[in-house]
Amino acid sequence: MGFVCRSREGFRSLLSCLLMVSFLLIIRAAFIPQNAQGSLHWGEAKKEQIRVRLVALSWSHPRSSFFASEEIFVAEKELTPGESRLVKLVYGFLPYQPRLSESGFDYDIVHELRAVRDPSCDETLFQMTTDDQDGLPDDLKYSADAPVSDLERRHSPLPCYLTTADDYKKPLHSRATAN
Repeated sequence: MGFVCRSREGFRSLLSCLLMVSFLLIIRAAFIPQNAQGSLHWGEAKKEQIRVRLVALSWSHPRSSFFASEEIFVAEKELTPGESRLVKLVYGFLPYQPRLSESGFDYDIVHELRAVRDPSCDETLFQMTTDDQDGLPDDLKYSADAPVSDLERRHSPLPCYLTTADDYKKPLHSRATAN
């Protein structure tokens, strides 16, 4: 700005000059748009369409009348037809929405949903089944017809996917009807 304060008349003049400069800076900040809002724009995490089979329920919040709840599953994510891998699936739902475990907790049912990959919540099966308070293992609740023996030997972290009831599409088919 081209404004210059000259103090020939002493303290009062200097004080009024400082007040005027402060006022002008406040006006400038309030009414002139700022172009530098940040050059990094972190978009929303990209949701991907995935198909999963529920293998086991690891943990489930009690249903609340007011707050969101979640269920945590060990699931098989379909990579290609005939090829899959185990993942951790965190399913969030509101009080008026159904639990995923209520809409077909059966290994033969393929669930189609949109989910976000979140590396910050990757866990091993041991971590998923160990109680945080006492360190004792909790049992998984296996879905009907799920392969059980294969799970106990897994030591690598399972990729974590986050989804909600709003992103749940539908149960597609069962193995019996897929052929």
